[in-house]
Amino acid sequence: MPSISDTYLENRWRVQPGHANNYETVHGGNVMKWMDQLGAMSAMRATGEPCVTASIDEMNFHRPVPVGDVVVIESFAYRSGRTSVTVQLVAARENPRTGEQETTTESRFVFVAIDQDGRPVPVPELTVETDRCRDLRERAQDWEREDGLADENGE
Repeated sequence: MPSISDTYLENRWRVQPGHANNYETVHGGNVMKWMDQLGAMSAMRATGEPCVTASIDEMNFHRPVPVGDVVVIESFAYRSGRTSVTVQLVAARENPRTGEQETTTESRFVFVAIDQDGRPVPVPELTVETDRCRDLRERAQDWEREDGLADENGE
């Protein structure tokens, strides 16, 4: 069974003029696309199957990312269902010269594992084997609690 830390990925995209709106900052749609792509890869690591996006929870853009800066996205799966996996995604603005970062966007995506005919298939349970796994899961659950999306069990 995969662990939460097995699904952790991080990637960077430099914001080019073609990614920008008329305010010379990255289009929110580009950030969402990059989050979806990286999230799907985390989901596939969790399930061992191709995955498709089923839902996106709360995508709020807290600050802009100007052309020339870097969007850093981290992604990890932290909850599995019968045929789905929930992935936490955090985007940050990074100054390419200093490495200084500030969070711009947080969201959760739910992906469904599918077979070659596009039908949902069962997924394995995610394991929590290390302190890193526990820390990642706790971060995701804290975000859910802050947004009032968790039930009394933190799920």
